[in-house]
Amino acid sequence: MKKLQGAHLSKPIIPDLLMTPSDQGDVDLDVDFAADRGNWTGKLDFLLSCIGYCVGLGNVWRFPYRAYTNGGGAFLVPYFLMLAICGIPLFFLELSLGQFSSLGPLAVWKISPLFKGAGAAMLLIVGLVAIYYNMIIAYVLFYLFASLTSNLPWEHCGNWWNTDLCLEHRGSKDGNGALPLNLTSTVSPSEEYWSRYVLHIQGSRGIGSPGQIRWNLCLCLLLAWVIVFLCILKGVKSSGKVVYFTATFPYLILLMLLVRGVTLPGAWKGIQFYLTPQFHHLLSSKVWIEAALQIFYSLGVGFGGLLTFASYNTFHQNIYRDTFIVTLGNAITSILAGFAIFSVLGYMSQELGVPVDQVAKAGPGLAFVVYPQAMTMLPLSPFWSFLFFFMLLTLGLDSQFAFLETIVTAVTDEFPYYLRPKKAVFSGLICVAMYLMGLVLTTDGGMYWLVLLDDYSASFGLMVVVITTCLAVTRVYGIQRFCRDIHMMLGFKPGLYFRACWLFLSPATLLALLVYSIVKYQPSEYGSYRFPAWAELLGILMGLLSCLMIPAGMLVAVLREEGSLWEALGPESCPVAPPTTRGPWQGRGTIQRPWILASAHVSWGNLKGQGTYPRSHGELGRGQDVNSGR
Repeated sequence: MKKLQGAHLSKPIIPDLLMTPSDQGDVDLDVDFAADRGNWTGKLDFLLSCIGYCVGLGNVWRFPYRAYTNGGGAFLVPYFLMLAICGIPLFFLELSLGQFSSLGPLAVWKISPLFKGAGAAMLLIVGLVAIYYNMIIAYVLFYLFASLTSNLPWEHCGNWWNTDLCLEHRGSKDGNGALPLNLTSTVSPSEEYWSRYVLHIQGSRGIGSPGQIRWNLCLCLLLAWVIVFLCILKGVKSSGKVVYFTATFPYLILLMLLVRGVTLPGAWKGIQFYLTPQFHHLLSSKVWIEAALQIFYSLGVGFGGLLTFASYNTFHQNIYRDTFIVTLGNAITSILAGFAIFSVLGYMSQELGVPVDQVAKAGPGLAFVVYPQAMTMLPLSPFWSFLFFFMLLTLGLDSQFAFLETIVTAVTDEFPYYLRPKKAVFSGLICVAMYLMGLVLTTDGGMYWLVLLDDYSASFGLMVVVITTCLAVTRVYGIQRFCRDIHMMLGFKPGLYFRACWLFLSPATLLALLVYSIVKYQPSEYGSYRFPAWAELLGILMGLLSCLMIPAGMLVAVLREEGSLWEALGPESCPVAPPTTRGPWQGRGTIQRPWILASAHVSWGNLKGQGTYPRSHGELGRGQDVNSGR
C-alpha cells in the first residue's frame, strides 16, 4: 500500500474537472488554467479589494437614505440582526466557493450542474445593477466638474434654474436666533440644483415620457464607462494596487466631514434622530426587507463579486479572518457615514424650522442634496467639494469594477480558449453595450428609470438566488463535504454558528422575508410621483426574469443528458465525476488547487491515499460516499 501511495505521489494527477465544458477535447492536461486567469500579487490586494467592493456608494448614498426613511436608529436593529444571520455566513460561503474553485459564478456550478441557472441569474442581476450604478458615478463626475470653480453653483439662488421657493439657508436667522419668516415651504439651492439643473426633471411628465437626452449627463456617463473599462483592462494585478489608495482615502475625507458636521449648530438634533430607535417601524415589513437588501447591496452577497475576487486568491488565503474584517468594517463605515449625513440634516432642520424627517425629500439624491449643501458651509468650499466627490468617485469605481469583472470572469471561464486571449476586447464590448442601455437614464426623466431599476433589479430576485445557492451547497452538495473543503484550505472546519446559519437560519430568514415582501408589496415612488401600473409590472417582470433563470438552467441541464428524466436528474444534480481511469487524486501537482469541492469524489481520507473514486455518475447520484458506503 505504501509503495502504491508513493507511486501516486510521485506522479500527480490533474483531474479533468479542472476544465470547463468548453475546454473538453484534445487538450494538454498539464496546462495550469488557474495561472492563465491571473492572481493577486499580495494578500492585502484581496482584502483591500473586498473592502473597496463592499464599502461603496451604498454606504454614503443608500444606508443613510434607508435609515432616514425607516425610523432612524430603529433601522440599526434589523440591520445588525441580518448581518449576523445572513451577511457574515453568506459572505464566508461565497468566498469559500470562489477560493476553492478558482472559477467564476458560472463555471463554479460544476458542483451541481442542475443549478447553473443560479449563476446566470447572478450575472443578470449584476448587469442590471451595473447599468444604473454607473449612472450614479456619472452624477458624481458631473458634480466633480462643477466643483472646479471659485463659487459652487448650488451655493446661491438667483440662477435660471431656481424658483421663487429657493432660499439660501445661511441667512435664515436674525441676530437673536429667531426665524424671521416661515421656511416650511422653501427649497435649498442645492436641492433645486440637483432636481432642476442636473436632472432637469421638470422636462419630463413621468416615466412614460422621459424627454430629451441631457448631453452633459450623456458625456459624463460615457466618461464613467471609459474609466471603468480602463480599470478592468489590466485585470486584478493592476487593480489590486489601485485599491491601496481608493479603499483608504475615503475614510480620511469621511472623518473630516464628520468632524465638521458635528460642529454645526443643531447637528445633535439629527444625530439624536439617527440614534433614537422608533420601534413601531419594526412592525413594517418594509424595514426588514430594506435591512436585508442593504446587507446584500453593501456586502455584495449574491452578486458574484465576492466569488470572483476570491477565485484569484492563493489556496490557503485566510478568508475566515478577512470575512470578519470586511463585514464589520463595512458596518462601521455605514454608521460613520450616517453620522456625517444626519449631523448635516440636524443643522438643516434647524435652519428650515421643520422636523428632521422632513428636511430632505426621500430619494437617491440625498447625497447630492445634503452633502453639497454641507460643502458650502466649509471654508474653501470648492476644494472640499472636489475632495468629497472624488471620494465618491473612488468608492463607486471600486464596486463598479467588481461588477464588470464578475461578468467578464464568468463568461471567460466558460470559454477560456476563445475569450481569454481577447479579454480586453470582450470587456470593451460589454462596456459599450451597457453604456447604450443606460442612455435612457440620461434623459429628463431618467431618475424615474433609475428608481425603477433600483427597486426591482435586485430585490426579491436576489433573495431567490441567494436561497438557491445556499440550499444547493448545503443540501445537494452536502454541508459535510463543504466543511471538509474549507478544512483543506484553512486547516479547520466551520463551527456550529456557520453550519446553523447555512443549513437553517440564513435560508429560512430569507425565505420569510421573500414571502413577507410579496404579501406586503408596496409600489415604487419618487417623491410625490407614483409610478403607473405598466411601470410596476415591468419592474416585477424584471425581478422575475432572474428567478426564471434558475428553472431554465435546470431544464437545459436535463435536456442535455441522455435517458429518461429521472436518469438525467441524477448526474445533473451532483458534481461532475472524474473518469475512473485516472485513479484517486493524491496531490495538487502543478495545478494551483484541486477542483472545487473535490471531496465530493474523494473524502478527506482519500487525500491521504485511502479509498478510491466513485465508479460513475450513478453512484454520486444515489448519494453514495466513498468511505461511508452511503
